[in-house]
Amino acid sequence: MTFQWKTDGLDAAGLSVRIGASALTLGGLLKHMAINEDFITTQKLTGDPVGEPWESLFDGTDDWEFTSAATDTPEQLYILYDDAVERSRSRLATALQRGGLDQLVAVSTDAGEHASLRRLVCDLIEEYGRHTGHADLLREAVDGRVGEDPEVPHVNVSAKGELVPHA
Repeated sequence: MTFQWKTDGLDAAGLSVRIGASALTLGGLLKHMAINEDFITTQKLTGDPVGEPWESLFDGTDDWEFTSAATDTPEQLYILYDDAVERSRSRLATALQRGGLDQLVAVSTDAGEHASLRRLVCDLIEEYGRHTGHADLLREAVDGRVGEDPEVPHVNVSAKGELVPHA
C-alpha cells in the first residue's frame, strides 16, 4: 500500500523524474514491481510461465522493465501494476487455501531443495521494502510527498486474503 501511495496519481513527467546519476524512475519501479508480482506468483510459485502481458512486452534485455517504462503512458503503467497486484493476490489466496505458508513451491535450488510459500512472500516483502525506499526519494523529488502511510483508511486482510476496511 505504501509503495502504491508513493507512485500514484502522477503524469508522465512525474513518473520519469530521476535523482542524480541514477536512471531509476517511479515509472520503472511500477513496471518492475508489476513483473515481480506476477513472476513470484507464477513461475516461482507454480513453475508456470509468467505469461501475458509480459511475454509480449519483454525485449530480451537486462532491466528492460526499467528502461521500457519511459515509453509507456502513466495509464499503461498503472494498469500493468494494478492488474498484476490483483492477479498476485488471487494466486496467493488460492495457494494459502490449498496448503498454507509452509507448503513447498516450484522454485528450487540446483540440489532440488524447494522453497516454501512463506519464503516467496518474504521475498516479495523484501522487494517492496527495497523499492519503496527508492520510491520515497523519487516521490519527494517530484512533489514533496513524504511519509509512510497513505491518507486512506487502514485495511486488514481477511482469512481469504481479501482487503477489508479497518474498523
